[in-house]
Amino acid sequence: MERRCAEESTDIGGEEEEVEVEEALWNKETIPRVMKIVCTCIKLHQRDLISLLLVSPWLHRTLISHPSIWLVIDLHEMNNAGDRLVAALSLPRYHNVKNINLEFARDIEDKNFEILKSKFVDALKNLESLNLNGCQKISDKGVEVITSICPNLAAFSIYWNVRVTDIGVKHLVRNCKRITDLNLSGCKNITEQSLHLIADNYRDLESLNLTRCIKLTDGGLQQILLNCYSLQSLNLYALSSFTDEAYKKISLLSHLRFLDLCGAQNLTDDGLRSIANCRKLVSLNLTWCIHVTDVGVKAIAESCSSLELLSLFGIVGVTDRCLEALCKCCSGTLTTLDVNGCVGIKEECLRRMGM
Repeated sequence: MERRCAEESTDIGGEEEEVEVEEALWNKETIPRVMKIVCTCIKLHQRDLISLLLVSPWLHRTLISHPSIWLVIDLHEMNNAGDRLVAALSLPRYHNVKNINLEFARDIEDKNFEILKSKFVDALKNLESLNLNGCQKISDKGVEVITSICPNLAAFSIYWNVRVTDIGVKHLVRNCKRITDLNLSGCKNITEQSLHLIADNYRDLESLNLTRCIKLTDGGLQQILLNCYSLQSLNLYALSSFTDEAYKKISLLSHLRFLDLCGAQNLTDDGLRSIANCRKLVSLNLTWCIHVTDVGVKAIAESCSSLELLSLFGIVGVTDRCLEALCKCCSGTLTTLDVNGCVGIKEECLRRMGM
């Protein structure tokens, strides 16, 4: 009996040892192998990555050994984002960060960037994208400091900031020569000077958002259109001060795909006929462009055969005739057409054309 118990005890001990060996192999080999596949095929959110670090020492080492998954610091809408950013950049795994998102991290201030400059110059030298949207405590000084240590920035966004002026834009163009994507939406205190600086320094610009930059006039916009001929996206939403002469020069942008002219109250059919030369247009917003009629829309339909989205919201001068032109020329591509408030367009015509 005692001998039998001893044998059973030996068997159990052997099984437990075997399980431990298998578990160790699972943790040491299988988990890292699976995570290597996952991390190269799926873009995990930063918070999920940080949680995975706590699963096991083997997984921790595996994740840390792949620098390509630590290229983003996402602190959007977070409290104490300044302290969190400093803490993140103090970790070696973030020393090649490419993208920092601080959108609506409202406690970010100029002094946070001064700390970064004093401690992490090398960590930010490869930064390509910086999102400061809604960071209303950042001033021209903050723009100067952060851009001075990010020479390789390609995308810079500082939406809804009334403290930034032409001085901040001057610092940007002086420190960052590679910008191709620039969002100054809602920066109401920038003027013509900023547009001239952008036009002179960013000739390879591909995307520009000037929404609600209310101090801008024709001169600066025309300079942009003359110099920045690589533009693919131009957002002039809620800007009513530009004239038809400026809008006509949009025709120079042969690569343009996205154009937002919502509220362009001075745009006429003549201007729209010129814009029709942008034959690669995919999205065009003409909401509240009150002087546009069927003539201008027909020109767009006949020339912009790749059009997928068109908004004519609130335009009383368009009728069923423009729909006929769109149906004839763009039916194979157009997926979104907004004609709300277009009193000249009849529901019967919409039904007949399947719109």
